[in-house]
Amino acid sequence: MVYQVIKAALKEDIGRGDITSQALIPKGQKAKARVIVKEAGVIAGLSVAREVFRALDKSLHFSPKIKDGKKAKKGTSIAEISGNTRSILAGERVALNFLQHLSGIATLTRKFLSRVKGRGSRVKILDTRKTTPGLRALEKYAVKAGGGHNHRMGLYDAVLIKDNHIKLAGGIERAIKSARAARAGRAIEIEAKTIGEVKKAIKEGADRILLDNMSIKTLRQSVQLCRKAGIKTEASGGVNLQNVRAIAKTGVDFISVGALTHSAPALDISLKII
Repeated sequence: MVYQVIKAALKEDIGRGDITSQALIPKGQKAKARVIVKEAGVIAGLSVAREVFRALDKSLHFSPKIKDGKKAKKGTSIAEISGNTRSILAGERVALNFLQHLSGIATLTRKFLSRVKGRGSRVKILDTRKTTPGLRALEKYAVKAGGGHNHRMGLYDAVLIKDNHIKLAGGIERAIKSARAARAGRAIEIEAKTIGEVKKAIKEGADRILLDNMSIKTLRQSVQLCRKAGIKTEASGGVNLQNVRAIAKTGVDFISVGALTHSAPALDISLKII
């Protein structure tokens, strides 16, 4: 999947060829370049950037100077590239697009983690399926590089009963019973928006309850009920850097944050010929 995405991105950008470099740069010219971080952040996607250049020209040498998941200061050189000048310039924008986007996700994830750490907090920050079509594997990789955890990769690898499922199934009780009958042995997670719905999900033996868009007071009460029943809890809906600490203090086990992948600003990174 990753290689297909890289090839599609290169085809989109280069098309029939880089006509500017073809006009200005001699065919056999060699060069060296540095990839420089222009603002502090957590790096993710260096291996993807390397594969972009390899897909264009296997003779290019890409040398990372830092590992994914590490924080880089402003002005840090995080990689060096040497080889054919035209090839370096042809791959520059695609490589940087991946690197900036994934590093932005890793950086935002780390910010969320910094808000909830301390005082014995064991809450885990999760991503969601709110990803860029075609880039899910890469974006979820970036979340892990930032210290977060992946929720399900898709509809195929976990049972998560949401509000539309509940409505169509005829209620929480029927939804859980149907899911258990069809997917015996699978953990069942179900969404709940009120204390009443939480109690129903507990009664039916849900393995995990997604506490959706609850106030802090209702969230705390729900967590207490679930903890007594030995059920894991996940808070979701409207989570941001301003309220995530308060949510974590309720004792919830997981906090899922769609913003990690759908709203992370790109980290400012550039490539300079030296």
